[in-house]
Amino acid sequence: MIVGEQKPIAEILSILEPYEKLLILGCGTCVKTCFAGGEDEVAALASVLRLALGKDGRKKEIQEFTVERQCEDEFIQEAAPHVKECQAVLSLACGAGVQGMVKRFAKVPVLPGVNTTFIGIQENQGLFTEECQGCGNCGLALFGGICPVTRCSKKLLNGPCGGSRNGVCEVDPDTECAWQLIIERLTTLNQLDNLKLYIPPKNWQPSLSGGPRKLKREDHII
Repeated sequence: MIVGEQKPIAEILSILEPYEKLLILGCGTCVKTCFAGGEDEVAALASVLRLALGKDGRKKEIQEFTVERQCEDEFIQEAAPHVKECQAVLSLACGAGVQGMVKRFAKVPVLPGVNTTFIGIQENQGLFTEECQGCGNCGLALFGGICPVTRCSKKLLNGPCGGSRNGVCEVDPDTECAWQLIIERLTTLNQLDNLKLYIPPKNWQPSLSGGPRKLKREDHII
């Protein structure tokens, strides 16, 4: 899932300053899971903003609404009546959701209320870890399902650097050595022969080097 965190209140107040009628629009999928932009977070943020504005003697009309996903037009359309009544939208979605709203509502400012951080998983309650960089050329089959591009601090593809100690990365002592995890995983799977394969330098062309990427599925285009 895409992981993000809400922007600081001071920054949100700053970007909302020019507008008097606002819609705080939540997203009920990824950012809801990481407690950044679901219905509960929309309500909490609206309350905090009203209190902060009231303390400074300012008043803004704030509406609240949440859609399932701001990155899909069929869900975005549900927000249309609320967007029509406001001067600006504060989106609590990821960056893709914000830009999805921009495409749908060309004449309304759509402002980010969340900092999008990475693609990851919920490791434990309240702890989210980065697992994927969306590089466009997945090699997880060779590495036992553990990505060295994302999880190795040095992005090494052909084995460990030799600097880790007791399974801990020398760059960041709070991070497990990705190659220690890969070797343990391949041992469990009886696939250590994968380590004999030479992995050439990564081709970053499928990543962001050529600008924004597109995925076109002809079998789904109507």
